[in-house]
Formats: sequence, C-alpha cells, structure tokens
Amino acid sequence: MIEAMPVITTNPAAGLRIEGLSRHIGGRSLLSDLNLQVAPGECLALLGPSGCGKTTTLRLLAGLDAASAGRILLDGDDISRLSAGDRRVAMVFQSYALYPHLSVADNLALGLRIRGMGAREREERIAAVLELLQLSELRLRRPAQLSGGQRQRVALARALLRQPRLVLLDEPMSNLDAQLREELRPELRRLLCGGEQPVVYVTHDQQEAMGMADRIAVLRDGHLQQVGSARELYERPANRFVAAFLGRPAINLLPPEAGRQLGLRPEHLQPVASGGIPARLQRREWWGNQQLLWLESARGDLRLLVAADLELPEDLQLGWRPDHELWFDSHSGERLAGP
Repeated sequence: MIEAMPVITTNPAAGLRIEGLSRHIGGRSLLSDLNLQVAPGECLALLGPSGCGKTTTLRLLAGLDAASAGRILLDGDDISRLSAGDRRVAMVFQSYALYPHLSVADNLALGLRIRGMGAREREERIAAVLELLQLSELRLRRPAQLSGGQRQRVALARALLRQPRLVLLDEPMSNLDAQLREELRPELRRLLCGGEQPVVYVTHDQQEAMGMADRIAVLRDGHLQQVGSARELYERPANRFVAAFLGRPAINLLPPEAGRQLGLRPEHLQPVASGGIPARLQRREWWGNQQLLWLESARGDLRLLVAADLELPEDLQLGWRPDHELWFDSHSGERLAGP
C-alpha cells in the first residue's frame, strides 16, 4: 500500500481555478466560457455525453492544447501558457502512452529516476503501487504482452507515483472489468482525494462520477449545464438535459402542456387505487432486488421502479407525491420553480 501523495504548493488554499476557458477550431466551438473552481483535495468529475467538452477541458488543463480564451490558475499561479512539462500535472488518459520497449517496472521507474529518486525508495514505491493495482506478477512484461485493461492500470500506476500539483484522469477505469472497477474506486479516492492537490476526473459513467467525485460538473456541447453534488443534480437539476442525463433508469418526461413539461423519476411513481394515470404493463426488467416496469399510458410511455417481489396487475393506475414533481419550460428546458 502506498501513502497519499504529498505536494508542495505556493498557495495550497487556492486549488484550481478555471476562468472563461474556451477552445475553438475554425468555426467550431469545442468549449465555451467555462468557469469552475476545484478546492485542494476535492475531486470534481466532468460528466456528459461524447463530444460535450470533457476531454477538451482536460487537454487544456494538461497543456496539450492551447486555449482560445480564458485562464487556468493553479495554487494562485497562472499556468495557462506553461508547457505541459512545466505544469507538474499527473495525467491518465484513455491512450496508455507506455514505452513499448520497456517492462512495466521500467515504465514506472523512468519518471522517478529522472527526478533523482534513490533506487531503494524507487523500488519500494513501485512495488506498493503494483500490488495495489494487481500488477505485481506482470512487472517484467512489456506493454505488448498486456491486455488493454492491464495497460491502463500501468498508466494509472505511473500517475500515482508522481507528486503533482493537479491530477487529471480521463476515463481511467474504462478498460477494467466491472469487479476491478468496484474494488479500485474507494482505493483511488483514498489515494487521490482529500490531499492537497485538486483532482479532475472525466467520465461518461454517472455511477463512476457519483462514486468518485465530491462534485459533478455536467457539460453539453461545450457549455457547462450545472455543477454540484450528485444529490443536488439528481434532486434539483438545472434543466431538462441534466434531469434526463443523470439517473438510471432515466426520468419520465411527460408531453408538454401549456409550455411546461413534467418530469417524474421512476422510483417516485407508485400504483394507486384510483385517481391516477391509467397504464398498461408492456414488459419488465429484473434488477436484483428491484424490477423496472415499462408501461404504456395516455401520457406516453412510462418507467416504474418497484421492489422485485411486488405483484402488479397488467392494468393499473399511477400516482405520485407533488413534492417529487420536476417542472421544465418546454422551450428553454430550464427547470421551473413549481407547478
């Protein structure tokens, strides 16, 4: 086991501050006027669909691409124009970027050797991180002899060995199997979060974002939609997009009426004896201790999440509590204050 990474900063209280960050290529906007702050030790997840600007943001923070506008402040220092090598940023991207002619251990040792770390300390730290990521038996293999998931774990191990001012992760567990992701997630939080360096974690997997991050920033088409805790985004989404993107199974969005659209989470619908929306059961999916029911109604197709042992008739009526209603402007998509 390795200890959480120490880091020396000129102003530890400042963390990461992103001001008006934009990236344009030709007439295409990849990122527009992004403003975010990440406190020291905080893990912020960038969440959104493909092409929303997550990886663009990470590449700008890493210094791999140049911003069209805006500033990046790290511990109070403007690093916007520094080269990638001068930013003291640890990066784990989807591409592994391993040296093919070096073994796993040598890939990990190279950066430590360049920074002048002694052989004994180098070996101790490498052995610990290899054990953490279940790579000890692979230390002498070269990248070509590893699976994709194993190569991604080596890239992750390399980042854990550094002493960065900022940690950037771009879907670092996307090539790992589900069981290893589940085992690794709390250990990653222990190692990366709660220290002095801010952490920015890019993912399209909302479960991963909620499990890793203190706060989540949702992006769409290069624009920030909302930032907050997972609970805040789930219970008080800023707009229809956030409400639909966050939550599995997806929220029910009833057809708009009088310029408004009603959103209801599947777990907030409930069978009622009378006075509800008439619906007919079409199919069901078993989710372990729950079942997801797909229903047809005059208000459109609906999803209902109930206990697995609940027996329901084919024809039923659905109701809900008023405090579970989410109302959206049918044109702008912005959440409204109430009915």
